[in-house]
Amino acid sequence: MEKNMEISIKGKRGKRAVPILLIAISIAFFVLMLLLPLGTVIYRSLQEGLPFYIEAITTEYTLSAWRVTLIAAACSVAVNTIFGLCAAWLITKFEFRGRNTLSTLIDIPFSISPVIAGLAYIMTFGRMGWATPFIEWLNEQLGTDVSLVFSIPGVVLATIFVTFPFVSRELIPVMHAQGSAEEEAAAMMGASGFTIFRKVTLPHIKWALAYGMILCTARALGEFGAVYAVSKARGQTFTLTLEVDALYMAGSADSITQAFAVSSLLVIMAVIILILKQIVEYRGKKERSI
Repeated sequence: MEKNMEISIKGKRGKRAVPILLIAISIAFFVLMLLLPLGTVIYRSLQEGLPFYIEAITTEYTLSAWRVTLIAAACSVAVNTIFGLCAAWLITKFEFRGRNTLSTLIDIPFSISPVIAGLAYIMTFGRMGWATPFIEWLNEQLGTDVSLVFSIPGVVLATIFVTFPFVSRELIPVMHAQGSAEEEAAAMMGASGFTIFRKVTLPHIKWALAYGMILCTARALGEFGAVYAVSKARGQTFTLTLEVDALYMAGSADSITQAFAVSSLLVIMAVIILILKQIVEYRGKKERSI
């Protein structure tokens, strides 16, 4: 009897030890891999004092990079939200040949290096690209001088490519689970397509849509490889990530501190996005539990 009790006690201790060990490993990994590096960025950015920090994040190059970053992020979120809604609706609400192929193609940006994507845009829309004659003809007809590489439109296109799947990949599972019975019933009652979407579909997918847009924004703000390939020069087409790289590679003590200061802007944006992500997750879970 006593032996059985001892075995039972040891078993309970063993069960307690496993989660404690896993929690300790998780916390240690989180601190070493995330908190310490991010804390170092904030510390180094303020190393020369607040006046130096404010000056570093308000230079002409930094403000230009901030503007390009916001333009690229806003355009990519807008385009991918529209595409994500259309693609998710098509894949989940209709039966057609090639549906699985379309679903697979959406994931291409996950498997291709962003640098390769940038080079592909150069080979397509650059000076030697097959689309160049059409772009030149279009510029002649419209009296414009639009270039799709080494320009802000090129940065926007590259950012759209790398953020392509995020919204649709959040919507597709939710819309699959929702089914189409409610939409079909509303259609039979005479509701228009937009009314069905606004009053039947959107209430079910709004939190998944918001979550996908947040992920898309986070990816757009932090993109480096694709925009590096299609960017031209500082103060024109550089994003914040490219500006950080340029400052750090300059090699001087002041420029390195400036690089950390500009990096802190991305860290702050990441924290804000993380807070929004948690709010969306909480609201979504709360609504589903009602």
